[in-house]
Amino acid sequence: MDVTEFEDLIDRLGEDLSLWPEDRRSSAEELLGHSAAARALLEEMRALRSALAAPPVRAPAGLADRIVAAAKRTADPAKPHAQDETAGN
Repeated sequence: MDVTEFEDLIDRLGEDLSLWPEDRRSSAEELLGHSAAARALLEEMRALRSALAAPPVRAPAGLADRIVAAAKRTADPAKPHAQDETAGN
């Protein structure tokens, strides 16, 4: 087994090697014994799985309203900017 095949199997079977068929698992374990790239790939997939399993991050209450209000203040052409007010004097 090479790293490319190992990556394909992780994509299809998941990063929990104990759930893999015995022949594939033993080949993967052998590869992990001598391939830093395979070990890094497995750790990356485990970290990704962990991140995806975490609860969603929620924005603080009222954040969207504050963003919209700030955008309206900066984009409202009816309200003169401070430098526009002083330019006419």
